[in-house]
Amino acid sequence: MMFDLIIVGGGAAGFYAAIQVAERAPHLRIAILERGKTVLSKVKVSGGGRCNVTHGEFSPKELTSHYPRGERELLGPFHKHAPMGVMAFFEDRGVPLKIEADGRVFPQSDSSQSIIDCLVGEAERSGVKLLRNSSVKAFKRTGSGWELTTMNKAYRCRKLLLATGSNPKIWQQLEGMGHTIIPPLPSLFTFHIADERLKGIPGISVPATVEVPVKKRFGQRRDLNLKSRVREEPLLWAEGPVLITHWGLSGPAILKLSAWGARLLAEYNYNFKVIVNWCPEYSQGSMEAYLQEIKATEAKKTVLRSPVVELPKRLWSRLVHAAGIEPADRWAELSKEKLQHLAQQLTASSFTVVGKSPFKEEFVTAGGVSLKEINFKNMESKVLPGLYFAGEIVDVDAITGGFNFQNAWTGPSLAAQDIASLAHPDYS
Repeated sequence: MMFDLIIVGGGAAGFYAAIQVAERAPHLRIAILERGKTVLSKVKVSGGGRCNVTHGEFSPKELTSHYPRGERELLGPFHKHAPMGVMAFFEDRGVPLKIEADGRVFPQSDSSQSIIDCLVGEAERSGVKLLRNSSVKAFKRTGSGWELTTMNKAYRCRKLLLATGSNPKIWQQLEGMGHTIIPPLPSLFTFHIADERLKGIPGISVPATVEVPVKKRFGQRRDLNLKSRVREEPLLWAEGPVLITHWGLSGPAILKLSAWGARLLAEYNYNFKVIVNWCPEYSQGSMEAYLQEIKATEAKKTVLRSPVVELPKRLWSRLVHAAGIEPADRWAELSKEKLQHLAQQLTASSFTVVGKSPFKEEFVTAGGVSLKEINFKNMESKVLPGLYFAGEIVDVDAITGGFNFQNAWTGPSLAAQDIASLAHPDYS
């Protein structure tokens, strides 16, 4: 069976590419090959079932800053197709959107089904042929294009677009054809931490800063004056809400840290230290000075029952206990050492991470087709002309907040423009 364009992968990137090519060049024969029974499964579950379509960041330069891998390469593409273009695409097709306070963009219906119905409906209306249960076993170059084989059928096409996400079999075939594949690793994940300070208080979310300090390969010199030590810059740093969970820490700040540190934390085998400042407006030093003032002004009050910073009472209680302060201790009774320990717990709580879990609303991988081997003007392979890439198959990933979906819309749009421009009305 012959097509002008075959898209492998019935996800967001695949459908977006198919629709845009079909609308620009209606005469082309286009097919989407989807290996499963259902399409757009990631769209269905994203954003807690609401689908975080994109992010309301309209500056291409600022937009790229949310991509640990792909920041430099995406600047040009975002000048051509950014969140505003994506929002116009859906709203012009009857899906009103809204920008929430944190910048995330959702359908007004708060249902991912609105996005799914739009994409499936537009593909059908445009004449795109959707072939489900069509897992591609192999593909190869032919004289005039490409040949693909599934379990029991063969297809030919002039242009081929791969939107297969993190599919090891497709990556393996590409590697055999000359492409470089950056080894895939989890990008967005939460931290496993077994610590008494966090036990029994899941659900607490606090604005904080988090950092991963430099690992000490050698013991500290015993004669070193600690007060004179210059504080080392952390390996990783992020700010935002930190969520205490049944298994450790999650939330936007942790997810940012996991994205930017995906390769480094994998090298550590997900065993490392993370330091949390629960009161980011204070440093450890300024917190200690503040607590000294509290000691003088709130002398008769018990420390446990008089939180002096804006923290949930359960978390305050755990940090006070961790500082070695007894339930009956009053502020006036605290030694300088205990004040220092409390300041440290509040602004530099150190936790040992012993593993990871994928973030339930995101399934993002760092790794894929090397960015050096892709023309980011049209998403075409530099190694295999006539082959295009879109979405997570390439080594691009972002932090949570709609940015990964934006990549899934921008790449297909550029590929579609190129594929349609190369087509002629009399193509047969």
